[in-house]
Amino acid sequence: MKVLILGGGGREHALAWALGRQDPGGEIVVAPGNGGTGTAHRNVPVRADDPAQVLELARREAPDLVVIGPEAPLVAGVGDRLEDAGYAVFGPSARAAEIEGSKVFAKELMQSYGVPTAAFEVYGDESVAIEAVQKGLFPKVVKADGLAAGKGAIVVETPTEGAAAVHLLMGSETFGLAGRRIVIESFLRGEETSAFAICRDEEFLLLPLSQDHKRIGEGDSGPNTGGMGAYAPYPRTSPELLARIREDVLTPTLRALAEKGRPFRGLLYAGLMIDQGRPSVVEFNCRFGDPETQALAPLFGADFPAALRWSATGEGDPRTLEAGIVAPSTEAAASATVVLASSGYPGPYRTGDTIDGIEAAERLPETWVFHAGTQLRGDHWSTSGGRVLAVTGRGADLRTAIGRAYEGASLVQFEGKVFRRDIGHRALV
Repeated sequence: MKVLILGGGGREHALAWALGRQDPGGEIVVAPGNGGTGTAHRNVPVRADDPAQVLELARREAPDLVVIGPEAPLVAGVGDRLEDAGYAVFGPSARAAEIEGSKVFAKELMQSYGVPTAAFEVYGDESVAIEAVQKGLFPKVVKADGLAAGKGAIVVETPTEGAAAVHLLMGSETFGLAGRRIVIESFLRGEETSAFAICRDEEFLLLPLSQDHKRIGEGDSGPNTGGMGAYAPYPRTSPELLARIREDVLTPTLRALAEKGRPFRGLLYAGLMIDQGRPSVVEFNCRFGDPETQALAPLFGADFPAALRWSATGEGDPRTLEAGIVAPSTEAAASATVVLASSGYPGPYRTGDTIDGIEAAERLPETWVFHAGTQLRGDHWSTSGGRVLAVTGRGADLRTAIGRAYEGASLVQFEGKVFRRDIGHRALV
């Protein structure tokens, strides 16, 4: 199968690696890709969020499947243009992708269909929102309505912090049009986990639950990032929890989208808060998460490519695919990834630093390095982004997997390397 992957981050490198691993005879093209995808596959310098350029690329390459990685191309309607031209696309339409593109749309959809989530209010006027956020119980969460690269949700502990968050989202230019409207919601307590489902209309295949680490610092301190590490599976997974996620979250959400004329085909990502075994939705995303995908990729089985194809075309039987999405191996039952970031991230960060040790890390057993912000200059790698690399380890248990990820991370060196030293700390308690 020839696959065109749109995007250029660590998620896209992990997807390319997983698809190539399960279909070694196939061909993978990545647009625009990154340093890692360019070494094993073929990169094409085309912007993933430009519908006209992507359609022209698809006509040249004639892929059997297009996998859209980031949310921006989906919300921009790239998938719609490709489907209209007859291509098989893994990724939702722009109307279905609004479940991530608009927090207001997602919250109102959940409220209407009884999907458990935090109580909320919507504001379009900064002064009114500032007055509202300073009242009531704390902590609470202030969220930009639109896309904000994973940084548009701010937990506030005091009225002063609340007013500052509202002004940051609505009054400054930091988030642009994404902050025209905001959501102020009550704070959900519990433990976060990520549920990924490969969907086609109202049917879905649930992948192993994972857990991301959003904050820059140990002990979940400091500002939010795009994600500093992840692991899978979530250790407190149980049949009862999975049943609640299926019945209370995924099934009614997919039904709601279908009933509103927005059938969802692609990856639905439910960010959940688990409290006493009950899931509530923190947010929905319309694509694979990053860095959860880098953690999940080594666990995918032989039917992973077929599952993406089923979502896009309807070909295949989802009942037989579900068992083969994850490799049936007790020797590789868990996986963990540690993100290595540039100095200054998630704020202004430095680039152009030489990277050493990638090859040494990849020689370790059951260890892989997925590129995000790298560039090959001559015969050496250099940093070119905020999140630079994700080092992933796999093992028979989570402790082994985490140990391998950190062993690999210790071998990779560049000036100002930033990483968390407590990935998986909740699972190991």
